[in-house]
Amino acid sequence: MLVLFETPAGYSLFKVADAKKLAKTEPDDIFDTFFADEKKASKSIQLVSFQPFEDTADAVTAATSPIEGKVSKTLKSFLKKKLKKSAESALAVADKTMAVSLKESSVTEKGDLKIVSDKKSHEIFRGIRCYMDQLLGSGADGSEGGISPDDMKAMQLGLSHSLSRYKLKFSADKVDTMVIQAVGLLDELDKEINTYAMRVKEWYGWHFPELQALVPDNASYSQLVLACGMRTSFKDQDLSSILEDEAQEGAVKEAAEISMGTEIADLDILNISSLAKQVLSLTEYRSQLFEYLKNRMNAIAPNLTILVGELVGARLISHAGSLMNLAKQPASTVQILGAEKALFRALKTKHDTPKYGLIYHASLIGQAAPKHKGKISRVLAAKAALAIRVDALSDETAVADTTIGFEGRAKVEARLRQLDGGTFVTSTLSAQKTAKYDAVAAKSAASGTSYNAASDIAMDIETPKKDKKEKKDKKRSRESMESKATEDGDKSAKKSKKSKKDRVEDAVNGDDEDKKSAKKAKKEKKEKRKSQE
Repeated sequence: MLVLFETPAGYSLFKVADAKKLAKTEPDDIFDTFFADEKKASKSIQLVSFQPFEDTADAVTAATSPIEGKVSKTLKSFLKKKLKKSAESALAVADKTMAVSLKESSVTEKGDLKIVSDKKSHEIFRGIRCYMDQLLGSGADGSEGGISPDDMKAMQLGLSHSLSRYKLKFSADKVDTMVIQAVGLLDELDKEINTYAMRVKEWYGWHFPELQALVPDNASYSQLVLACGMRTSFKDQDLSSILEDEAQEGAVKEAAEISMGTEIADLDILNISSLAKQVLSLTEYRSQLFEYLKNRMNAIAPNLTILVGELVGARLISHAGSLMNLAKQPASTVQILGAEKALFRALKTKHDTPKYGLIYHASLIGQAAPKHKGKISRVLAAKAALAIRVDALSDETAVADTTIGFEGRAKVEARLRQLDGGTFVTSTLSAQKTAKYDAVAAKSAASGTSYNAASDIAMDIETPKKDKKEKKDKKRSRESMESKATEDGDKSAKKSKKSKKDRVEDAVNGDDEDKKSAKKAKKEKKEKRKSQE
């Protein structure tokens, strides 16, 4: 029995010395029997051959091939060369997927060679790992040595680093983790800015309460607090750089003169101003972060961005966990992504399920009328699911193709206009018919015959109307016939019921008359007998 053992340095092939003893031994006793100490291990199993990797890239390929269910070229050539010379009937491997891959790849020319991966082979691999440095030190005949422990440690370190980089698959343009972190921070910044701005308005409102109603914008409010301080300074300050509307500026100055707020100290203004600075700095950073998010979304998912926008697209990716996870979801899931609580509550209470989740905040759904939002969200989710798959599965080196995004947005907008009763949207069937009649008209013009395509198109348009009318008439006549048949059936049923009743009564009356006649006959017989006596 041969044992294929993989190491960071290369492939090694071991041979079990006593296969018959191994077959008789139970799996739980194999380690104690064959690997109790170093001497037993070296006698029980011997190194037949060792195939080192050419470089780290070869080692990474060998390590990742079993994960993908493949057999590397290095392993194929190694096994074909060594198994030709061997007369063993079984080959033990550590992984079941590797066993299946080896069977399918037909690396062995012998049909009777078994690929084994069971409890016994696992115990053998545990013993080899325990005495790996000693067993790999030299070959069975001393001619084909293995690798030293120091070289093995260096190869382990290099392979671990390379394998980690391979698993990360880092790409500066296709890292959706950056989008997930950015949109999460953006939402947190919005909460913090609102909290701080509310605190500034409440704090400064004791001194100038009318300003909050006149200037609702958080950034403008904080700038006025920093620029003026006390409300008495408003009339002397030029507020045109902060407030673009002159009427608003005049209203603020007038309200500052007649304000009913309380007086506060300079120390209070100092603390309020420092908080207002925090609001402005966070607002500025938020705008920078939003620009960064827009650039990342245009690089990672351009088609999705065209359909639903940067923020909604980023929230969908963040909610799914990654762009690839989102691409695996069907359109129905994309539509209600973010409304899981409402969905499960509706399923539990047997109510209507939600029509939209995070996708509700897309601009196209916002343009729809309330009664059409569900239909538009379904159409938009279908187009978005297609766009996500194009973004996730397209070639990274290729230039971003946004054709799918623009076409999907155009179709959603056309559907939106159709639902709102706007422009007529030509169906695919009518477009095909128009093209067909145009081709016939072109042929007739070339042959010199006259042909009116417009009349045929009009006839085709009128034909469905006639068909609909005929169907309606047939339906009405069928319904009237059914109703008439139902009435006739009811009448006949009543008649049949009535006749049946009469028959029963007649039968009962007849029975009574027969009984009376029988009694009368008996009575007459009795009277005759008496008279004879």
